[in-house]
Amino acid sequence: MEWVQTIAVVLDSAVRLSVPLLCAALAGLWSERAGIVDIGLEGKMLIAAFASAVAAFATGSAWAGLGAGILASVMLALVHGFAAITWRGNQIVSGVAINMLAAGLTVILGNAWYGQGGRTPALEGPARFPDLTLPLGTWAREHVPVVGTFYDEVVSGHAAPVYLAFGCLLLTALVLKRTRFGLRLRAVGENPAAVDTAGISVAGLRYGAVIICGALCGLGGTYLAVSQSAGFLPHMTAGKGFIALAAVIFANWRPWPALGACLLFGLLDAVAIRLQGVIMPGLGQVPVQAIQALPYLMTVILLAGFIGKSTPPKASGLPYVKER
Repeated sequence: MEWVQTIAVVLDSAVRLSVPLLCAALAGLWSERAGIVDIGLEGKMLIAAFASAVAAFATGSAWAGLGAGILASVMLALVHGFAAITWRGNQIVSGVAINMLAAGLTVILGNAWYGQGGRTPALEGPARFPDLTLPLGTWAREHVPVVGTFYDEVVSGHAAPVYLAFGCLLLTALVLKRTRFGLRLRAVGENPAAVDTAGISVAGLRYGAVIICGALCGLGGTYLAVSQSAGFLPHMTAGKGFIALAAVIFANWRPWPALGACLLFGLLDAVAIRLQGVIMPGLGQVPVQAIQALPYLMTVILLAGFIGKSTPPKASGLPYVKER
């Protein structure tokens, strides 16, 4: 039964590694469904990771870190919203500026405050989110062969932000498809003029989507620094925001396929970690760099194979000018 344990451990790692991607993908989905292209997901996650680590270290509370991370990310999202919605600026340029600002600001402030090359001090105890064992976790492992092992490893034993992320997925799917707000938001991304004609504020809906986008990026960034790691490291997002954008495109701007894409990327990351140092028959030891490149290589392959088949919202990236 050792193979069962091995597969369960790899899947457990895949879930953990997919959570930041899922949060960023949902954030991009909300923003782009409303017609706002946001390639600044990376920057918002990075600023959230930094702010959450700083707050968690200062207060000794992981939940305070989560609040600070979400607040910092939302503030940066509002900057993007102000540039893209109010001033009708170029959304790509604004997103790039946010990424550059976050990458530089976090390193400068981290080095100035802690003198550790941009890192924050290590988080310990209540300053980090502990793993939660669900009520049936231990019982399932002991009494249900195979399935119990998968339940205990893959479903149970994750930190609170993991369950919050999957809760946000359910909420996103429900709100966008079943509520009036979701219908209006999707309409803004397709035909903002029709929404405006109906007497609904296009700017208000788009700002709402941008704020939700910031909150989700805040959750993903906080998970990186306060749960998955024990503090902030410079550039710790490592391209996850861009991979999340690829997942959104691959999923054709739908929540559940986006989950599948994020889990696929997480699985590739988990397998890459597992393969490090393994000697392949006939090939010898595979270079670590080649293994670490697997998720990014898959991103390129998916985009090359599916970008032509994906249909973005019709008003995506187009500023709305009210007709007089």
